[in-house]
Amino acid sequence: MSHPIPNPDETCLVVGLGNPGPQYAANRHNLGHMVLDVLAQRASASFSNHRSNAQVAQARLGVLPGGRPGPAVILAKPRTYMNVSGGPVAALSAYYNVEPHNIIVVHDELDIPFGELKCKIGGGEGGHNGLKDITKALGTKDYIRVRGGIGRPPGRMEVADFVLRNFGGTELKELPHLLNDSADCVEMILTQGLGAAQGTYHQKAEKK
Repeated sequence: MSHPIPNPDETCLVVGLGNPGPQYAANRHNLGHMVLDVLAQRASASFSNHRSNAQVAQARLGVLPGGRPGPAVILAKPRTYMNVSGGPVAALSAYYNVEPHNIIVVHDELDIPFGELKCKIGGGEGGHNGLKDITKALGTKDYIRVRGGIGRPPGRMEVADFVLRNFGGTELKELPHLLNDSADCVEMILTQGLGAAQGTYHQKAEKK
């Protein structure tokens, strides 16, 4: 499915998935929250609680061709647990009148090696319960996903144990690069379109 450059006159919603509370803040499953913090910092925006059960910040991200500021963006971190992320996303979509094709969900991805990054619109959820709930709540799969690779668990470790543990020592050294690449990818989607972001970040993954 092709995706044009978002209309700069339309509001976009960028959602970072994770679990609420300090005990989860550094977990692999909270990659989405971490990327949203990077985007908010870049835009000098701060999060506040919203009645949709999410923390929200408003910003403009990136620069459009010709030097115009990028589109108005709602940055959102649901305050629910990961597997019930759909309610806040649907509520924000309705509140800000954002169509699904202007929603970008940033999340961790087991099926991509750690440090690599891919993006797509629609398609399957790959067993990711947060995405499954968003698809159910929105009634469509046709929203954009920015997929930050965390790799598969080692040995016989259960997936649930793996995603709810903090990044390891070696990973922590590379994590800032993954967070910044993910934030760059979001900005590129907003200003140049999904195709440009796929061309850039999928090629990077292939070269590794």
